[in-house]
Amino acid sequence: MTLVDRINGLARKVPTWALYIVYLIPVPVLLYMAQTGGLGREPIKELEHELGEIALQLLIIGLCITPLRQWFGINLIRFRRAIGLLAFTYVVLHLLVWVVLDMSLLWGQMWADIWKRPYITVGMAAFVLMIPLAVTSNNLSLRKMGAAAWRGLHKLVYPAAILGAVHFVMVQKVWEIEPLIYLAVLIVLTGLRLSRDVRLPARG
Repeated sequence: MTLVDRINGLARKVPTWALYIVYLIPVPVLLYMAQTGGLGREPIKELEHELGEIALQLLIIGLCITPLRQWFGINLIRFRRAIGLLAFTYVVLHLLVWVVLDMSLLWGQMWADIWKRPYITVGMAAFVLMIPLAVTSNNLSLRKMGAAAWRGLHKLVYPAAILGAVHFVMVQKVWEIEPLIYLAVLIVLTGLRLSRDVRLPARG
């Protein structure tokens, strides 16, 4: 049995609900750290950062699934929906921390910041693009829309991921290597996927 066979065999044994449990563990841990000083002098900002970074990591993992199957034969496709929903969950939590804890529900100020601060505008655009993906990430939507339309809609993950990475770069306000690495990785993964879509339009 090859290493790929063992990985695929293990993946088939892992239930998808286990993925949700494992990836949601950081939420109470981060909240506890924010309350006890474990996130430094600006716990709210750091909490926003950590939640947003996990969301980007999940988007990268989700976009890696097809290349892993295509190039190495590693089949993790059954986890893609869960990974996508977890990414959206972390984006929502990232946004909630900003709305409730950072901005204290000051809706007028938030709307002004969305229009005036480009990094917030970009981040909100990424969030809006992810909403239809999360809403239609179920078998009922797939049946009602049809496979071709559903796959077409879910290509919104590409601009959403890129915008999310650009938001991460812009929010730093100075050039830092880590956000640029995220952006570069997502650009490469998106380019690979889009090039495959062009070559194989019927299969998506």
